[in-house]
Amino acid sequence: MSLRVLVVEDDREIRSMMQSSLAVEGFEVQTAVSVSEASALLHHSLPDVLVLDLGLPDGDGLELVHEVRKRHSLPILVVSARHQEAEKIRLLDAGADDYLTKPFSVGELLARIRVALRHRGTALEPASTVHELDDLRIDLNLRLVQLKGEPVHLTPTEFKLLARLVRSAGRVVTHRQLLADVWGPEFTEHTHYLRLYMGQLRAKIEADPAEPRHLLTESGVGYRLATV
Repeated sequence: MSLRVLVVEDDREIRSMMQSSLAVEGFEVQTAVSVSEASALLHHSLPDVLVLDLGLPDGDGLELVHEVRKRHSLPILVVSARHQEAEKIRLLDAGADDYLTKPFSVGELLARIRVALRHRGTALEPASTVHELDDLRIDLNLRLVQLKGEPVHLTPTEFKLLARLVRSAGRVVTHRQLLADVWGPEFTEHTHYLRLYMGQLRAKIEADPAEPRHLLTESGVGYRLATV
């Protein structure tokens, strides 16, 4: 089962970046844009990690740190543009596990999450980023897709979709999960997006798109990247 991360961030661009980056790493990601929305999600289903911005439209993230720490021990990673030492100390004393100052790299965010989980007894190995089968080779770190040794040019969305399947290679990823991870939670009913982009991907990497070898359909459920 994928580990679940709740990202609380009101900046659309940063929220989207974190959501897509974490999803590519194999995390199941939920998002919220306010303290009240995050509180409702936490009450309904507890995530494995909370990634929290401070400056939210209906309050300060510090309130949420206090609220969570009264009941739960899940890792809390604060991300903020505030860089004053006193602010960091205040958040850490309130119960945050770590404090990441904006701007930050995706690699640092992932590393901090792995450390926070490890401190809670959940050791995560860095996710696999290379997939090879027959004449197809995919290297996510290099953003490289090759077929018979020749580069395959993908659009950003095609690459995100393929990368999400690589992270779960051999396992079925549901329609809803793919739509949420690649396009966002507001697109979970737009299954025509998946049909369109899966058709484009198959046209680029399958010898016979009508009889796919790599991108397999699990009827009525989702898609799976073949490993054998």
